Amino acid sequence: MARRRVTVLDLVTRGPTKGLFSRIMNANLASVMPQAIAAWCEELGHDVRYVCYTGREDLNALISDETDIVFIGAFTRSAFTAYAISNLYRKRGVVTVLGGPHARCYREDAARYFDYVLGFTDKTIIDQVMREMAPALSVGQSLNAKAQPQALPGIASRWKYIEAMLAKAPFLGIVPTIGSMGCPYTCSFCIDATVDYQPFSFDDLRHDLKFLLTKVKRPIVGWHDPNFGIRFNDYLAAIEDVVPPGRMRFIAESSLSILSEDRLKRLQTNGFVGMMPGIESWFELGNKSKTGKNVGVEKVRQVADHVNTILRHIPFVQTNFVLGLDSDIGSEPFEHTKRFLDLSPGSYPAFSMLTAYGSAAPLNRELQRAGRVVPVPFPFLDGNHAMNVRPLNYDWTEIYAHAADITQYAMKGRRMLRRWQANSGTTRWVNLIRSSSSKRAKFQRTMHEALKTDQSLRRFFDGVTREIPSFYVSRVRAGLGPLWDALPRAALIHNENTFSQPLSGAPILGPALIAV
Repeated sequence: MARRRVTVLDLVTRGPTKGLFSRIMNANLASVMPQAIAAWCEELGHDVRYVCYTGREDLNALISDETDIVFIGAFTRSAFTAYAISNLYRKRGVVTVLGGPHARCYREDAARYFDYVLGFTDKTIIDQVMREMAPALSVGQSLNAKAQPQALPGIASRWKYIEAMLAKAPFLGIVPTIGSMGCPYTCSFCIDATVDYQPFSFDDLRHDLKFLLTKVKRPIVGWHDPNFGIRFNDYLAAIEDVVPPGRMRFIAESSLSILSEDRLKRLQTNGFVGMMPGIESWFELGNKSKTGKNVGVEKVRQVADHVNTILRHIPFVQTNFVLGLDSDIGSEPFEHTKRFLDLSPGSYPAFSMLTAYGSAAPLNRELQRAGRVVPVPFPFLDGNHAMNVRPLNYDWTEIYAHAADITQYAMKGRRMLRRWQANSGTTRWVNLIRSSSSKRAKFQRTMHEALKTDQSLRRFFDGVTREIPSFYVSRVRAGLGPLWDALPRAALIHNENTFSQPLSGAPILGPALIAV
């Protein structure tokens, strides 16, 4: 096989940005899989260039460099940036490959703009792509391994790419790693709901942590496991075997059901400084929050007590909520969340509006069959700027009013002050910058007002028309900057009922109308 020039591009943001929080944090959002692909390509004998795009790099300079093939990893919020970059590369005869969450969620749409679209990916899939290097004549190839890989290149194998990422993180440098794939829970809205839980080798984990201690004085490790600690004793034993106390810090996403106080003490002893448990709802998913059949205000009190217990051992706690679930009715769930914030002032809340990401989760099939999914342009599908599911128990203006209200409540001065007082050290500053720089409530209020006054936007959300409103088009244009001219205009609208159509070169359902 010929030696190829490979570019691996990890899009951690959707476009150019100069914000303070993005300056501090964006590089720390780098994913494990693009680095793994870079390592596999190098093992296969190719010349590799890895770039973590944080929104501050000159994309024009990047794209002008010579390469034979480019792998792009992207979330759906960055899909248009990925499509535009692919278009520029393909015009030069470069083969383009898309992987990551957007490729898994919207493979049919992505195949219109890439030569290859990858779902589950292992080294064998990468080797196949590198051997074929086949530009698509119409629709790109969709490749999918039978399951998630049994192993990934670890920290030692990915170190040169991790170093490049850390160089862009001047204040906090979080080393990405992963110890498992899949999740034992079956939350119907989650991309991992149907992916079997699979831990990686704990001996490999020991090797990687031991290696990392030789490279960084007191590193911070970010676990990318969908749900960290399912094999709790095995994980902690691996850490205890090779990491002396005080030499390493860890951040992980886990469920409340795992975080008993005896385990929290062990996590604290072993350097865990951040946990991100999912609460999601006050009326369902009690198995994840260890609240059993308790719902409503009973669950609020129980969860607040639990989170406060976590905060006594772990300085940073982010609590994750989903807004607009079908179990929510009226103002009650939002008032419950306010009550929770009052009872647990030290936690940082992260709100996600219910979003159906293509073919990612079991719930999406039900929502599409019910005709409840709206083709909101991809850059707004980040959990914060748009809800693309017609709410069951709310009017559109009502749900956006509630979302703006709870977001503002969480981020306004009094809550920020109480959070500052309840936190300490670096956590104080991270939460302060994050709260003060948030523009989510402002955008949600803008949406609330626009849905009342902009008939084209309201008709679009109500399903009367598929015409993309100028409200969205103007914001897409501004967000892409110079890449706007490279975005294929047909990309502005996608098939929101992606479960219902097989991969083909056929046009999407309905006319692709664009209001410019």
